[in-house]
Amino acid sequence: MIQSVDRALRVLAVLQGARRRSLGEIAAAMGLAPSTVHGIVRTLLAHGMVVQERDTGLYRLGPATLKLGNVYLDNLELRAHAQPWIADLAAQTGCGVRVAVPLGGDVVVVAAAPTPDEVGIVVPAHACALGKVLLAYGMCTVTDPRPMTGETQLPPRDLGTVRRTGLANEVEEAVLGECGAASPVATADEVCGAVGLVVPAGAWPPAPATLDALRRAARGISRELGASSWPPRFAEESATA
Repeated sequence: MIQSVDRALRVLAVLQGARRRSLGEIAAAMGLAPSTVHGIVRTLLAHGMVVQERDTGLYRLGPATLKLGNVYLDNLELRAHAQPWIADLAAQTGCGVRVAVPLGGDVVVVAAAPTPDEVGIVVPAHACALGKVLLAYGMCTVTDPRPMTGETQLPPRDLGTVRRTGLANEVEEAVLGECGAASPVATADEVCGAVGLVVPAGAWPPAPATLDALRRAARGISRELGASSWPPRFAEESATA
């Protein structure tokens, strides 16, 4: 048995049972010194397997654990609040709808309608509308700037417009024949994800009413998560206001 791998998996098991714990609580549960556990937790943080809450400093499972099972999804507040909204949005617009969160230089789909089997799809942030929203708010970075198709824009453009309008677009940048529009979803503290439409290239651009419905859904989910305004303000804009 490789000790470092064993200990990393034990950290995840501790967080799976308790959902949120301090470093000291993790160490106590494992019977190890906090200094030993600290390096393991920092490594898991770097890979998105664990995240640290800004307000409490507690650790919890991160988005990368989606690949390991449903624990992350079951405890993701964004997903729970988004489900009824995206079902209505898909029925209203006739488009596929996805909700995504940042994962390094990518985005990972955590909810989808009407095809829930799209959950777990990972797309480079720079090549999709969902990712452009998260890039605009500094929630992810471009780590592998390679074109996915001949239409991929490098670097992503008009991120300031995304923040002003609450809307990002992409036209066949990730998949030929597929376009997208997306809007930010926020909590009281920060942008936590994005909700977007999947639109066939033959139906692009979508009608204004379709984009309005997308923005209403993003605003509604954000309000349920505690956001006081929408579109959310960028951290740098808030600091200089």
